[in-house]
Amino acid sequence: MKKWMVLLLTALLTFALSACNSNSDKASGTGSKKKHYVFGYTSMTQNNPYFQVVEKAIRKKVEANGDKLITTNPAMDQEKQINQIEDLISQGVDAIFLNPVDWEGIQPALVELKNANIPIINFDAEVKDQSIVTSYVGSDNKNAGKVDGEDLVKRFPNGGKIVVLDSPTMNSVNDRISGFMEAIKGHNFSIVAQQDAKGDLQTAMNKMADILQSHSDIIAVMGGNDPTALGALAAIKAANKKDIVIYGVDGSPDAKKEIANGGPFVGTGAQSPITIGEKSVDVAYQVLKGEKVDKKYPVKTFLINKENVDQYGTDGWQ
Repeated sequence: MKKWMVLLLTALLTFALSACNSNSDKASGTGSKKKHYVFGYTSMTQNNPYFQVVEKAIRKKVEANGDKLITTNPAMDQEKQINQIEDLISQGVDAIFLNPVDWEGIQPALVELKNANIPIINFDAEVKDQSIVTSYVGSDNKNAGKVDGEDLVKRFPNGGKIVVLDSPTMNSVNDRISGFMEAIKGHNFSIVAQQDAKGDLQTAMNKMADILQSHSDIIAVMGGNDPTALGALAAIKAANKKDIVIYGVDGSPDAKKEIANGGPFVGTGAQSPITIGEKSVDVAYQVLKGEKVDKKYPVKTFLINKENVDQYGTDGWQ
């Protein structure tokens, strides 16, 4: 009988200690499970190496925290992007990293995200209605175009005829072209052709090939991004033109290789997709923790040309 009493008392004591420890854990938070987040990611296209690097930087930090990133690829299709965002909302994402195909056309998706109380971290290219987004993280795009323009003025102090390949639906490109135009204003440059290359290498190559048939005396081409500039480069090489200089924006490895080779591609307004991705994640976690964040986080841009390209290397992004 005594043996049974001892066993019973031992069992009761063990249960009491376990309950006490459990309550202590709950009070201190050590026994509670960490909140895990699910993030959505949408860029204008994941077919562009630049956005692949941004996504990789975001994924690395998110997964290091034990959280999940769901990536979509609208491939420059605005309706597809809206549909994919609606799908992310239905999957219950806690926040979204968003770069628009069309800075105005994305509006319906922004409203849906707002109604679902999902924070929007707008990156790289601003949406038109900034009142809806939680915060914006992106390059100083105006300066990225400005440094290209300033370099062009130094190379051609007497001015000349130039071509601009832009992309009006991309506000980041609009800002770059704006900065470029400001830098060359009053320096005797005339724009003989300004066309929408849609930020795409193949489109830019076709557009440039057509332009060269009508304008054989141009001295320079400004591309709204590096893929556009590389497309122009391909057309210029095919036409065997050796006296036209080309500028882009991104600081991509392919652009830096061309600059290092000393060809027609002479400069790119460089940005850091790695920094943009990492900063976007930092801001997202601050928001989810209820911390105050700034409305905008500008990321530095600068010129890469033949003089400094070796400093940044040609096999990766800065």
